[in-house]
Amino acid sequence: MAGVATADEAVFRPVRAGNPFEETVERLLQAIKLGVVAPGERLPAERDLAARLSVSRVTLREAIKVLTDSGYVESRRGRYGGTFVNERLPKPRRIGPKRIARELGDGLDDALVLRAALEVGAAEAAASRQLSPEEHEHLRGRLADSAGAKLADYRRMDSRLHLAIAELSGSPSLTSAVADVRMRLNALLDAIPLLERNIVHSDEQHRAVVEAILTGDAPGARAAMHQHVAGSAALLRAFLS
Repeated sequence: MAGVATADEAVFRPVRAGNPFEETVERLLQAIKLGVVAPGERLPAERDLAARLSVSRVTLREAIKVLTDSGYVESRRGRYGGTFVNERLPKPRRIGPKRIARELGDGLDDALVLRAALEVGAAEAAASRQLSPEEHEHLRGRLADSAGAKLADYRRMDSRLHLAIAELSGSPSLTSAVADVRMRLNALLDAIPLLERNIVHSDEQHRAVVEAILTGDAPGARAAMHQHVAGSAALLRAFLS
């Protein structure tokens, strides 16, 4: 999507100085866990990826080895080789709600307030832009992927839809911030049950948000996204507070 800040660019942005190896591992896992690079897809070529992350190829290879040993990626040789995300990803380690609550302290409210500010703003900004037919198709495709996802894949497809909305805001900084907050949110969601009734409700809310964006209804997009994130916040507070 020409001129739009993509989730790919937001995730594979230069790492900060000081901890290049650790942050490279973090960025690669972020790309996989948020669905920016889906199971079965190939990571960008090593030379290109190292340049985009502003790390040496040695550091990148060390980070990829960690992900390989952890079961997230595999390397293939040959003309069509490279580093591919595994079709079956490791299951997230479940941490009990009580332990999460102890470790979070006031961090739960901080994460939820930040998430609301970023994602409600992203929806409003996306609806305020004049979107191209390609951007319409991109957003509808992400909505369809989320609505049709299997239970095991739902969180990743849900994250990818929210990232698509941030992409359409046109702001690289906002897209990067949403990617970061989605990782925090998903870590919290992994600690509570995945409720099918809530998924049905979320899908309905997703459709309302997307339709408001595609019709240029900025107040409607803001209101619909606010309702959506409030529902997730209510569940998280119920289980983790």
